Amino acid sequence: MTKKLTEEIEPVELLQRCRGGELWQLLDVREPWELENVQVQETANMPIKAIPMNEVPQRTRELDPSRPVAVLCHSGGRSAHVADFLAGKGFARVANVHGGIAAWPCDRLSRSGTGG
Repeated sequence: MTKKLTEEIEPVELLQRCRGGELWQLLDVREPWELENVQVQETANMPIKAIPMNEVPQRTRELDPSRPVAVLCHSGGRSAHVADFLAGKGFARVANVHGGIAAWPCDRLSRSGTGG
């Protein structure tokens, strides 16, 4: 039996861990047009890096492989693939944000105000 290299994390749990002092980096793999509509609010313990899914293989050096990475997309599908990819590249701790931005607490989001 193969050990799973990534974990699933609920948005609320990730926020609680960060408030508790854990230092995570959030990788948002949504497309630029998706980011224009809604974004997660960055915190001191959770800096955010937005890299579209198809650019991740060329841009992994922008992330710290020794620090936990939580991967986010719209609903959790794309981020699960990227989380597996990062784990395979040797990142120490990788989590897929279960449910994606759609499951993120509304009071922790920034909305652009533009329709779309």
